[in-house]
Amino acid sequence: MKIFGWKAAGREKFRPALSRYAASFHGHAMGTALGEWPASYEAQVREGYARNAIAQRCVRLVAEGVGSAPLAASDPALLRLVGARSGGQALVETVAAQLMVHGNAYVQIVTDCDGAVAELFALRPERVRVAPDARGWPVAYDYRVGERVMRLTGEDAGGRPQVVHLKSFNPLDDHYGLGCLGAAAGAIAVHNAAQRWNKALLDNAARPSGALVYDPGDGSTLSREQIERLRADIEASFTGTGNAGRPMLLEGGLKWQPLSLSPADLDFAGTREAATREIATAFGVPPMLLGLPGDASYANYREANRALWRLAI
Repeated sequence: MKIFGWKAAGREKFRPALSRYAASFHGHAMGTALGEWPASYEAQVREGYARNAIAQRCVRLVAEGVGSAPLAASDPALLRLVGARSGGQALVETVAAQLMVHGNAYVQIVTDCDGAVAELFALRPERVRVAPDARGWPVAYDYRVGERVMRLTGEDAGGRPQVVHLKSFNPLDDHYGLGCLGAAAGAIAVHNAAQRWNKALLDNAARPSGALVYDPGDGSTLSREQIERLRADIEASFTGTGNAGRPMLLEGGLKWQPLSLSPADLDFAGTREAATREIATAFGVPPMLLGLPGDASYANYREANRALWRLAI
């Protein structure tokens, strides 16, 4: 009997209807179908987590902190169940990471033949679609792997939950939460672009680009074949980290004129630092814990760790 449940009290008909904001989910355009999955979530994770050290470190700092926090439970068996590894994953740490990246975490409660809880398994959130009733309240969850779809009921016949859905706050959606990755997407894009710029400078011997000026004195010009040959020679012999500092031998009438970078081009380091701070702000991590220069002292680092636990974990 569900003493405190809506169904047991006969009040489910008084619940307000729920709805989805179908125009966008995680910042991507969507159709009007209820529960449609964000098609580019995997691309978001690749760019924002797998290829960005700052965002990945922010997620790991918070998730590992949550996973290492001591747990208390009235039932020792339940405590062992939560602390056990399921499918090679640590439940609490995985749920915390999914909440930060996706904004939603789904835990399937697996029972044995006697109905006792045997395992807790964290489902991949991008594979889950909420299946609501006529009034918009979730009654089941569809879990899709490739072309296979498995429906998981929200509650069993006895009213016990089969799937626990944890979600972060989303002011525009009653079914799905908003993750931190979408809020930090702009800063992550800037940080990745600055990193590619830095890599390009290193590939070109970390020097400002220049121009070969042809001035023979008689007003003649180079033919197209000569220009292509010079371009190929320069790319093969004078670009890349292996050719750094190599002297250039020029033919008659040719001279090298370096082109200086503008102050905006030279400030990519400052751009990366500003993007790093914005990413850290989106995930609630003190920037000092990410190795940024300035304000680095033992006392400040200790306070930053305390702030991480108070504000994020």
